[in-house]
Amino acid sequence: MAIPTKVAERISKNLSKFQNVLKRAKDKDLNESDTVQIINDILAYVFGYDKYSEVTSELAIRGTFCDLAIKINDKFQFLIECKAIGIQLKDNHLKQAIDYGANKGIPWVVLTNGTNWEIYKIKFEKPISYDLVCTFNLIELSSKKDDDLEKLFILCKEGLSKDHRENFYEKTQCVNKFIIGAFILSEPVISRIKKELRTFADGVKIENEEIEYIVKQEILRREIIEGEDAEKYLSKIKKYYKKLNRQEDKKESGKMTQKESGKTENSTEMENNKIH
Repeated sequence: MAIPTKVAERISKNLSKFQNVLKRAKDKDLNESDTVQIINDILAYVFGYDKYSEVTSELAIRGTFCDLAIKINDKFQFLIECKAIGIQLKDNHLKQAIDYGANKGIPWVVLTNGTNWEIYKIKFEKPISYDLVCTFNLIELSSKKDDDLEKLFILCKEGLSKDHRENFYEKTQCVNKFIIGAFILSEPVISRIKKELRTFADGVKIENEEIEYIVKQEILRREIIEGEDAEKYLSKIKKYYKKLNRQEDKKESGKMTQKESGKTENSTEMENNKIH
């Protein structure tokens, strides 16, 4: 989507400045408290929040306080878990952030050390789950690249009113390597490949299983077809095709009913003609 000119100009003006600040902070290996101060300024000057009224560190969760939270019109928009700039973000840090968000009913959670930013959306299911929406290294981004601006706009104040984060999230759930991999391995696509191969190879006999084996072993990377993420998206594709098949069956059933109804009407009309 098009980023508002005012936002793009603000990012362009301030991004490089904070990239230099972060580089110096990394060289000095600043502690968590000092890193949080830099992140607070980034939220103000890059992402457009009023750091005195819209950014708070007073959100109490289970007797402790989260590092930062974005609050607009009395509603928490992001919970931000911060680590020292020299600390590598790990699974236990993510678990802490997700637990905070889940306990406060805040679906959008950010984990950052100032340089690396990870944005997650919590799904309030049983059990609680979450999806990675976006991740980026702030030092490596460019305000001249549309893809980079799109990532930054997820966290911008203006992006909230345009619902950019939700749209971006939906896109990541529908367009990613796992979904595409699952589609490639789906029966309709494999059958289509078989049809094209038979035409190309002048009728050479080939079965779906052979194509599927080649795709799995020689074309797709293992991470795309194995593991928790792969299984989750494969399940989505299977549900999609089941729904599609049910809809097709319903249509066919409706057509059959119409045909039967038409036959009955024709039969009744013929009987009436005989009587007359």
